Amino acid sequence: MEKELLLKIRDLHLHFKVRAGAVRAVDGVNFELYKNEAIVILGESGCGKSSLTKAILRLLPKNVETYKGKVFLNGLETMELDDETFRKEIRWNKMSLVPQAAMTSLNPVLKVGNQVAEPLTINGVDKGEAMEKVIDMFKSVGVPEDFINRYAFELSGGMRQRVAIAMSLITVPDVVILDEPTSALDVLTQANIMNLLKRIKYEEDVSYILVTHDIATSSELADRVVVMYAGEIIEATSAGIFFKNPYHPYSKKLMASVPKLRGEEELEFIVGKPPSLIGIEKTAGCRFAPRCPNKMPICEKQSPPVYKIGDDKVKCWLYEEKEEVK
Repeated sequence: MEKELLLKIRDLHLHFKVRAGAVRAVDGVNFELYKNEAIVILGESGCGKSSLTKAILRLLPKNVETYKGKVFLNGLETMELDDETFRKEIRWNKMSLVPQAAMTSLNPVLKVGNQVAEPLTINGVDKGEAMEKVIDMFKSVGVPEDFINRYAFELSGGMRQRVAIAMSLITVPDVVILDEPTSALDVLTQANIMNLLKRIKYEEDVSYILVTHDIATSSELADRVVVMYAGEIIEATSAGIFFKNPYHPYSKKLMASVPKLRGEEELEFIVGKPPSLIGIEKTAGCRFAPRCPNKMPICEKQSPPVYKIGDDKVKCWLYEEKEEVK
């Protein structure tokens, strides 16, 4: 059965202006998301993962220097919409966000039930009907009904995260973007939240973009894995392949740094540190080359194109014999 394309990102750029120059946080990104699919975006801190979510949702700071590219949602070019139309028709209604820190995203002086109902009421839904939907959504995400009258500070970290997930789902969006949704939670609560997300994915037919640096947790949800490095996507691979034997040397090092339940393999690390995203455009070759164990002379001279391996893609000279993605 052919997959239904939901979201298509083409040549997306988001650069921030700072005193030292332009931070090229998202630098020519391309990927696709299909209906009822979960994509996990992996990478070290500072590689541009969270900036990518801001670019997709147009949650832009004031110091933007460059913002361009194409974002197609169900065939609609959302970058051509004015800000007001995007806010009313796309953000929250078609694409929503579960932020990294639920406590800071919830208003401390408003009851959580009212906050979850807000995306409905601002779009004209009667408050009584909206609260009924909130109660149903709270049941779905495992929040007791009487919590609608509580404040965020009265909830545990796990419950606050469930409330944030309820808020992102209340308008029945096509795409839910999760930015490190379990980073501040204990291991048991992380597992419960990931199981909740998996259940909702199949019951509500929702598609996810999960941004994280936690490889072990992401494996629970991923259908495909997208790896970012220095503002670029360097690999986009099916989860079944990635978690066994990824293609890119950077991805291989990431996987080698994860402890395994079985086996006595020694954990590895990546030498050096990621490059600064200020002035990164002056790098002639592959941005990972200074840290790469498979570095070749061409890697320092010319940036590699993207190669296609079956349905997977990788940006690395090691696969020069494969078909180049145009």
